Amino acid sequence: MEALALPAALALVAGGGAGLSPEKRAALGTSLPLLQRDYRFERVWFWGCIQGVRGAYYIAEGLGPDRAAPRSRLYSLNCVEWSLLTPATKQMLAQAERLKGRFQGDPSFEYDLAEINTELSERLFEGGKEPVMKEEARLIATIEEIDRAVGIVPRGAFVKTPLGSVHENRHFEGLSLTEAKKLSSYFHFTKPVNLKNKTLLEKADLDPSTDFLDSLEHDIPQGSWSIQLEKGGTVVVLRSLLWLGLTFYHVPMTKQFGYVYFGTGEKNLDLPFML
Repeated sequence: MEALALPAALALVAGGGAGLSPEKRAALGTSLPLLQRDYRFERVWFWGCIQGVRGAYYIAEGLGPDRAAPRSRLYSLNCVEWSLLTPATKQMLAQAERLKGRFQGDPSFEYDLAEINTELSERLFEGGKEPVMKEEARLIATIEEIDRAVGIVPRGAFVKTPLGSVHENRHFEGLSLTEAKKLSSYFHFTKPVNLKNKTLLEKADLDPSTDFLDSLEHDIPQGSWSIQLEKGGTVVVLRSLLWLGLTFYHVPMTKQFGYVYFGTGEKNLDLPFML
C-alpha cells in the first residue's frame, strides 16, 4: 500500500485484525519518506510484516517509472533502519519452498538443509556450497512468492504502453460497486501466465492496454479468495485464504486501493481440504 496513505489504508484493512502500534506507525511515517529520498525511488509501498518467533520483519518496496519492472525490496527490524534485499533467484525459491515452520526473526539464522532434504544438500555440497540457507534468503524468496501469488490490483488501475512499460492510469477513477464485488475485476500484478493460454476468440473482448494481466477468477484452488463489504458497504475487502494475512482493499469510485500482508510467512497448504 502507498506509504503516504498508510494511516488511512491501515484503518480500512483493520477489520481482519491487521495493524501496527502507534509507535511503529510514527516510525514508518518518518523513515519511509527518507527511504524514498535516499534511494531515489519514484514511489514507496509498505508491503507488510512477517512475524517471527523472536522478532518481526517490516517490508517496504521501492518502485521506479515502470511499475511492472522488478521492485527493490527492503526490510527493517525496527521500522527505522532499513536494509536492501537482493533479488530472488530460482535456487532461493526452490530451497525456501522446502522449509517449513515459523521464521525466527534473526536474518543471520541458518537452516540446515541436510535435515530437510538429503538430495538437495548433496547437490549443494557437490557444487562447493554449504548445505545451509540463511533466513534472509528465505525472507527474500517468501516475499517474492507472496507477491506473485496474491499481489493484486483493480482492473484499469495500470495501463501498458505500446513500448511494453506499465504506468499508473491517470484516468482510473475506481471500480463501480457492482464491478468491485467481482473477482474478475482484479488482476495479479505480476507476469501473466494464464493470459497466454486464452484463445483468439477470448482475447477479442480484451483491451490490450488494461487487460494484460491474469484475472483472479481462474485462481486455483477455486474459493481461495474471500470478498466482503466493510465500513457500511463503502469498502470492498479481499482476503487470501492461501496466504493468510494478505488483505486487499478498494474504495469503489475512488483511486484508493492497496494490499498489505501481516502474517507468519507460511502458506496454507491445507486449503484444498478446507474448501
